[in-house]
Amino acid sequence: MGDVHVAHVYVSGDVQGVFFRATTREVARELGVTGWVQNLSDGRVEAHFEGDKASVQAMLEFCHEGSEAARVDYVATEAVEPEGHDGFFIRR
Repeated sequence: MGDVHVAHVYVSGDVQGVFFRATTREVARELGVTGWVQNLSDGRVEAHFEGDKASVQAMLEFCHEGSEAARVDYVATEAVEPEGHDGFFIRR
C-alpha cells in the first residue's frame, strides 16, 4: 500500500443527527480507509482517517460536504500519528 496517510478532523456545523457518521463510515469503507468517527458533546463530529493519499484526500473532501442532510461550516485538520485500525467504525 505504500505510505500510510493520516488525517484527524473536527467538523463543525449541522452535523449531528443527519446521518453524518453513518455516511462517513460508508464512504470510508468504500475507499478502503480505516479509522473512526464520533459525535462530540459540543456538536462537532471528530474523525480519524488512515489510508493511501488519494483515499484520505477523498475523505477530507467528503467532510467538507457531509451527508445529504448535513450543513458543514468548518473543517479543522490536525496532524497525528497513525493508530493502526483494522476497519472503520463509529465510536459511541
